[in-house]
Amino acid sequence: MAVYRSTTLGTRWQFDGIAQLLAKASPSRSGDTLAGVAALSAQERVAAQMALADVPLTTFLNELVIPYEQDEVSRLIIDTHDMQAMSPVRAFTVGDFRDWLLSEHATTAKLCALSRGLTPEMVAAVSKIMRIQDLILVAQKCEVKTAFRSTLGLPGRMATRLQPNHPVDDPAGIAASILDGLLYGCGDAVIGINPASDSPKAVFTLLQMLDEIIQHYQIPTQSCVLTHVSTSLQAIEKNIPVDIVFQSIAGTELANRSFGVTLDLLQEAYDASLSLNRGSVGANTMYFETGQGSALSANANFSVDQQTCEARSYAVARHFNPLLINTVVGFIGPEYLYNGKQIIRAGLEDHFCGKLLGLPMGCDICYTNHADADQDDMDMLLTQLAVAGVNFIMGIPGSDDIMLNYQTTSFHDALYVRQVLNKRPAPEFESWLQQMNIFNDVNQLVTQSRLPASFGNILSHLESHE
Repeated sequence: MAVYRSTTLGTRWQFDGIAQLLAKASPSRSGDTLAGVAALSAQERVAAQMALADVPLTTFLNELVIPYEQDEVSRLIIDTHDMQAMSPVRAFTVGDFRDWLLSEHATTAKLCALSRGLTPEMVAAVSKIMRIQDLILVAQKCEVKTAFRSTLGLPGRMATRLQPNHPVDDPAGIAASILDGLLYGCGDAVIGINPASDSPKAVFTLLQMLDEIIQHYQIPTQSCVLTHVSTSLQAIEKNIPVDIVFQSIAGTELANRSFGVTLDLLQEAYDASLSLNRGSVGANTMYFETGQGSALSANANFSVDQQTCEARSYAVARHFNPLLINTVVGFIGPEYLYNGKQIIRAGLEDHFCGKLLGLPMGCDICYTNHADADQDDMDMLLTQLAVAGVNFIMGIPGSDDIMLNYQTTSFHDALYVRQVLNKRPAPEFESWLQQMNIFNDVNQLVTQSRLPASFGNILSHLESHE
């Protein structure tokens, strides 16, 4: 195990191993304190950041935070690393890498070509010595395009997941939320339901309902029921219409096993989803959600700080070419991200790390009701992520998820971003909104006293599944 040292204000500091150095260099957050890996003072944190800045990037290929033999995520990271892609930055230290990322030399094209040459630990390390404005500036230069029935991640655009959750999966309630969201121009990333029940029968009913509405109204989007990947496999075997396969993932093998998944199971689901060939403009078929603290909450973090664990989950996602991946940043609770300041920092870190690794990053900009945060904090993070070029956000009625019981972003929040930053929907969805007279030809919401005629029977159409 390597030893890393630095001196600040006459005090000599020592850090035993790369995992401890990364943890001590992390900006303050409650989860790392809970895990016992956080710096014990601001001075120790600065000393760790100074030592981290001098670490060569190649160190992360030779000294792993979790041993190769013990963890399949570590093996995936090393076995899929592209040394040739890394060549432009191979001689850099973490500090050199930061300076290069912030320079005019780090263009969009170069960052795209570099992504497969970076490991999660490299991007986590550099994020720890960056300010918020640095995280925004670099992420904005990263572009990651994916597609299924809509094309996501294009410059000047931001998509939304329409999230019509209901505490008892009531078709009428779900229908009302879908209608509401579509009339606000939401849903181009996915219409995705978190089911109250994970029973196959309930999930299959929701999948059929979503498919019928998308096909009937010819909406250029995709559906997803956020059930366990094994249930999606059952649906595919029974010829239930599956567009996008979902799974929550984490950054260690043990944490993923707590979710009931392995890399082999994810590969099986990925292959099955591709075989359906249901996309019209692309073939990205997977949707992953992550969150800082997930490995620690499963007692599966191996003394690795939560932000580095989070970045490692992006290596898992990247392997399966997802349409969507989002960090559900404040959902796990204040034990891991205590307040608005920590949630904002974490959301920007996650977006930055994911984009550098070549992922189509979104963010569920959210908090639980017992966190020291409020909607003003979410407005700050929403605006910063939109400036940074986030691929998609959530859209939920009134920003209050009545099934999962947390606060997130609303349909109105997406309109705010579109108006202030001129962020347009996905092009196929944009055309549909204009055809339906929901948006005008300059992407402004059309105020109507009644529903478009073609939407007249949407509620009854969906309620037929009761």
